[in-house]
Parts: sequence; structure tokens; C-alpha cells
Amino acid sequence: MAKQEKAEKSLQLVPGEKAEQKPASGKMTIYEYEQKYVKRQNVRSAKFFMRLFAAIIGVFLFLMLALVALRVYEIHPYAGYATGAACLILYICIFIVPLCKILKSDYFVTNVNGFTAREAQRHNRKLRHDIAEKIIDLTARVEGVGWYDSEVVGRLAIASKTGDEEGVKKTLTELYSGSVKKSAKDLIFKSSLKSATYSLVSQSAKIDAALIVVVNIQLIKDLIFLYGFRPSDAKLMKIFGRVIQNSLTAYGLGNLNIGNTVARTMGDAVRDIPILGSAIASLVDSSVQGLVNATLTTVIGYQTIKYLTKEYKLQDILDGVDVSETPVELEEACTELETQLKKKKKLAPAG
Repeated sequence: MAKQEKAEKSLQLVPGEKAEQKPASGKMTIYEYEQKYVKRQNVRSAKFFMRLFAAIIGVFLFLMLALVALRVYEIHPYAGYATGAACLILYICIFIVPLCKILKSDYFVTNVNGFTAREAQRHNRKLRHDIAEKIIDLTARVEGVGWYDSEVVGRLAIASKTGDEEGVKKTLTELYSGSVKKSAKDLIFKSSLKSATYSLVSQSAKIDAALIVVVNIQLIKDLIFLYGFRPSDAKLMKIFGRVIQNSLTAYGLGNLNIGNTVARTMGDAVRDIPILGSAIASLVDSSVQGLVNATLTTVIGYQTIKYLTKEYKLQDILDGVDVSETPVELEEACTELETQLKKKKKLAPAG
């Protein structure tokens, strides 16, 4: 009895204090979700700068390829024309096509409020099913793709066919935390190795800068294809900004001639062996450039999967959010409206 009285006292409110209303289901409300996860941002500005950064990357890559073609033209005009045509075709294949695939990919809507939450939940639910169908189809059609755990994909196919929404969510989460994560790391490692290898072969800052753009964009496209969705415009803007930074770093580092400095510090040891001195300079330049470019590519890869993972988790949380108005909130809104109407009535002129 004493315990019951104590519990009743603990539930009594201090005068003027409002009870924190929780939905009967115990779910997080949309207002709690907004307070905890939503960041205020201008959606139009994010889309504009994302496309602007993509355009800057395209212009930078086009300029690097044009400079290479111009260099060949100075040696032989006809060879320059041929190189220019080849560079244009290459530009379309290695930049325009991957960029279009990236931008056409759908993304989870997670930055929402009470007015847009329901629509976002419907959109995200449809995208989850689209991702599931793509993974199932790819695993069935492409033999030995090795990206996804076939056993989990089998359970995903059953859940998708039977309309088991929770089963689809559970198996997708299992894939993303298991085989997809492992496959993503493999893609990043292979792309980083390409960056290092290309830098060892290339002896031109322009080519290095172009290669870092190509490898980075290709890696982003591959990761998006692997996961089945892309980061939001705001996150993709940040990724494209990093690609610009990486390409400028590669271009600047390629002009430093680090190896020549190292060779000069060796003094008499290489003074009488000029071939050895130039070989050391070339080797050091290539190895340093290769290591830096590989590291920059690795950063791009992990930044991309970080955003993808974060937004997948957020859409999962949002799917369980209660977006309906609670009785207390509705009552408070009606009371506030009644109060405001009474004030206006008093202020209104008589007659």
C-alpha cells in the first residue's frame, strides 16, 4: 500500500508543469526525431552546389585532357587531332556516363518534419523494395558476382515476394552490415591500388590529376551501385567537394618534383652518375605520388560508405516514427486557437 501511494505521488505534477506525452505505441514521435536527427538545411542550395561541384570536376577533367591533347599537337598536328578526338570519347565514357548514373540513382529522404514525414516514409519504403529487387535480380542473373551473401539474398527474395516488410528491412540490414560492407572495402582497396599504379606509370601532373578524378568518380559510382542508392544531395555535395580537393592535391603534388630534392641531398654519391640520380628522383616522385593518390582515393571511398550507412540507419529509424498528432497536442492547439480568437474579439471595435 505504501509503495502504491509513493508511486502515485511520483506521478503528481508540479503546478504549471506539462506531462511529456508519449504515443500509446511507445514509438518515437516525429518531433523527437526532428530534435535528435534533423539538421536545418536549404534543399535547393544543396542541390545547386552539388551540381556546381560536379560541373567543376567536369571542367577540370576536360581541361586536363585538353592540355594532354595540346601537348601531343605541338609534337605532331595530326596526332594531336587524333588524341583530341580520343580524349573527347574518353571524357564521355569515364565522366559523363558515370556521373549520370550517380545522379539518376535514388536516395533515402531522412531530413524531414511533421509535414513531410509521411511522404518520406512512403518514398523510403518503395526505395527499399526497389533495392531488394535489384539485389535479387543481380544475384540471379550475374553468376559469381560475389557481392552479396546468397543465403541472405534468398531470405530477402522470400520476404519481398510475400510482402513481409519487416523481413525485407531485416535482411537488407543484414546484407549491409555483412557482405555489402566487405564488398565495399574490396572495391575501395582495388580503386586505391589503381590510383597508386597509375601514378607510378604516369610522369605528368596533368595525367595524375585526371586519373584521380576518373578513379574517384568510378569508385563513387561502384559503391552506389553496390548499395543500391546514393547519398542525399547535401552529402553528395561534400563528396564531390572532396574529389575536387583530391584532384587539385594530385596536380600540385605532381609539380613538386620531390625526387629531385632527395637526389640533390645525396650530393657526391650521385654526382658522377647522372642516370642514377634521375632514376632516384623519378622513383621517389612516383612512389610518393602513388601513396598520396591511393590515400586520397581511400578517403573518398570511406566517406561515401559512411554517408550511405548513416542515411540507411536514419531511414530505418524514421520508418518507426509515429507521425500522428497526440490527443494532448491536438487539445493544446485547439486551446491556443480559442485563446487567440477571444483576444481578437476583445480588440475588435464595437458596433
